[in-house]
Amino acid sequence: MKSVFRVTVRGQFANLSDEARRYLVKAQAEHDLFVSAYTPEGTFSYDERILFFNMRYEVHADSEEKAQASSFVEAESFLKTMGFTHKPLKVTVVDVSQIWNSPSEVARDN
Repeated sequence: MKSVFRVTVRGQFANLSDEARRYLVKAQAEHDLFVSAYTPEGTFSYDERILFFNMRYEVHADSEEKAQASSFVEAESFLKTMGFTHKPLKVTVVDVSQIWNSPSEVARDN
């Protein structure tokens, strides 16, 4: 059975080209952290100084490892396509199916 995972891929920009930096400055309002969400296609956001970024994915997968791997590949592909150079990425995964089924939630519903 597949579970629902929320995957966050975090990173730091490194040695951005002038073209990439201009694009990020121009598009900054569209990528504000407060308008980001966990979506199947991913949401890209970054800080106002254009130092750090994160990408949020909602993934339906058989395991945490598969959710992590698919999100990592998607993030790397996006960053490469956009020409955003970066330092090594960090990935965190939360199985939201487990949160929904937690004992405290079940106890409150009864």
